[in-house]
Amino acid sequence: MGVIVGAGIAVLVLAAVWWTVRTFNRLIRLRNQTQASWAQIDVQLRRRHDLIPNLVEATQGYAAHERATLAEVTAARAAAITGGLGTADRARAENALSTSLTRLFALGETYPELKADGRFAVLQSELTTTENKIAYARQFFNSAVQSYNTALETFPANLVAGLGSHGPKEYFEADAAARDIVEVRF
Repeated sequence: MGVIVGAGIAVLVLAAVWWTVRTFNRLIRLRNQTQASWAQIDVQLRRRHDLIPNLVEATQGYAAHERATLAEVTAARAAAITGGLGTADRARAENALSTSLTRLFALGETYPELKADGRFAVLQSELTTTENKIAYARQFFNSAVQSYNTALETFPANLVAGLGSHGPKEYFEADAAARDIVEVRF
């Protein structure tokens, strides 16, 4: 009888250890997925950052007196490429850059010669494509963050999360202006 109880306890202990290791490894996989998806965002953001100086240069010849817009884009780019920013700060900097790029693209509408310039059109097209890739990468990242944070908060996985260096991740959110719904009136 004592052997059976001992074997039962041993099985329960092994099952608990197996479950703990499995849950811990799942949290590691989810955390790594968030890091990999952030790396994809970073690749696209770097591509955008590399295209911006060429776009500003192409615009300068046509809109020389629009220095404030060009300076705003340049300053927003400099803020966005600053290292050491957390997810929320990086999102704010990138959102400010997106806003300034929108103003720069509006110059193409104001100056028909600029809009007709082939180099400007190609750069604008490349930036638009990159923006779409950034949006997709943000969506994938936020989905990975949601899965990871949910796993951290659910019982009993939250007990295992406390054993390791697992903490919640921040979403890469659009700024309030980008989320506002524009009301169209006729």
